[in-house]
Amino acid sequence: MFSYPPELFDLPVYGLPSTQKQAILNRVMSQLSQHHYQHCEAYRRLLDSRPFDFASAAHTEQFPVAARLFKDLALTSIQSNDVFRQMRSSGTSGQASKITLDGESAKRQSQVLVKILQSWLGKQRRPMLLIDAPSTVKKAGAMTARAAGLQGLSFFGRHHCYALNENMELDIEKVRDFFSKYGKQPVLIFGFTFIVWQTFIQALAQLNINFDFADAILIHGGGWKKMQDQAVTDEIFKASIYKTLGNVSVHDYYGMVEQTGTIYMQCEKGFLHTPVWSDVLIRSPQDLSLLEHGEAGLIQVNSVLPTSYPGHCILTEDLGTVFGEDDCECGRLGKYFKVHGRVPKAQVKGCSDTFS
Repeated sequence: MFSYPPELFDLPVYGLPSTQKQAILNRVMSQLSQHHYQHCEAYRRLLDSRPFDFASAAHTEQFPVAARLFKDLALTSIQSNDVFRQMRSSGTSGQASKITLDGESAKRQSQVLVKILQSWLGKQRRPMLLIDAPSTVKKAGAMTARAAGLQGLSFFGRHHCYALNENMELDIEKVRDFFSKYGKQPVLIFGFTFIVWQTFIQALAQLNINFDFADAILIHGGGWKKMQDQAVTDEIFKASIYKTLGNVSVHDYYGMVEQTGTIYMQCEKGFLHTPVWSDVLIRSPQDLSLLEHGEAGLIQVNSVLPTSYPGHCILTEDLGTVFGEDDCECGRLGKYFKVHGRVPKAQVKGCSDTFS
């Protein structure tokens, strides 16, 4: 079993200065590379194709696995009898990524997700409106990223209400009932970006119905490809939320099934933030060299969480820019960044299980 440094998961989510955080990541990520090299044959072959001393390399120099390889290879570092859960991306636009978890990995992902979200939501559970259908979390087979998101965020709510019926259509009477009961209380709303936009906000607009929540937090994520196709920006999305739902604090997040448990939340200034257990690097699409802050390139996500599969260093097919570290105006430490979209002509990974 992989051994983590004592107190690693007791660190403040956004409170560790860069020098301390980078030192911890260098040590743990190096050990994770060695762990997966020993236990995952496919990962070992990848590293043997370009040998380097990963034992002494900084975490920024560890070998990143391309996200799409999780669709093509059996990348697992555990035995079949240790499998607790299998996760998959939606595969709606191609073959699905397959992620294998043992019990400890699943528990660790859940614990870190709780710590990250509690830093934004507090520990008091709120009445919760989920912009999805209840059947999404009940489907047989490996759990999708969308179902995992709904299930994971549900722990932060109470009096759960699904806003959509089994046909993924707005159930306006259920939403009205939820608002009449809890509209003047602090509430939590969660859904995937395009579903929130298409089946909730647009549906309410067509019905000419607005709600006036007194104190709501909306968390949404899952990518912007379909939104960009409709020329819907973050600013337009938020303006429509405010107009339709009232006093709502809107937070996008960036995450993927290949690193479940690690999410990058959007702050009040519009930037995504790296928690202490992860990091974001930007690489040149031409030669994969590391780019400076302010330069746009391919996003690489590093996380200390994955031990059951080699997902600790992943090169995504998303473009983004890191704007700084430890000096965001919101006051949180760590790198802060924005995602610009997919690499042109890149395979759509479908990790948000986007409804279409």
